[in-house]
Amino acid sequence: MTDKVLIVDDEVDFLNLMSERLKTRDMDVSTATNAKEALKMIDEKFYDAVVLDLQMPEMDGLETLKIMKEKNPDIQIILLTGHATVEKGIEAMKLGAMDLLEKPAELSTIIDRIKHAKAEKIILVEKKNEQRIRDILTHKGW
Repeated sequence: MTDKVLIVDDEVDFLNLMSERLKTRDMDVSTATNAKEALKMIDEKFYDAVVLDLQMPEMDGLETLKIMKEKNPDIQIILLTGHATVEKGIEAMKLGAMDLLEKPAELSTIIDRIKHAKAEKIILVEKKNEQRIRDILTHKGW
């Protein structure tokens, strides 16, 4: 099954390069150049992982992360930054980021994190489905 990834970054050259590199590894890649576009996209399509730039104009990665998690708590978000600080990393993890990578991150590291994100999402969805089945069985009394 193909990994479905959304990459969000205001640096168009980086966005295009990363997209092409992931596509050559058989990933289904969508891109957004700003937070507003990305938020609309996650409402319309399912993604295994979101690779999100921390520093963007208008709305930064932390605010975008917070809204994405409110919309979909199971969404797996990997933050990328060229300006990593311990404080930002801690805040990102508290808001629900799966990981924080510093640019330029190795492609193999990004791919590894995307695969891990997909596995985590599958586990979360399976747990929710099991709970729904338990709830149905409990309430229906079968």
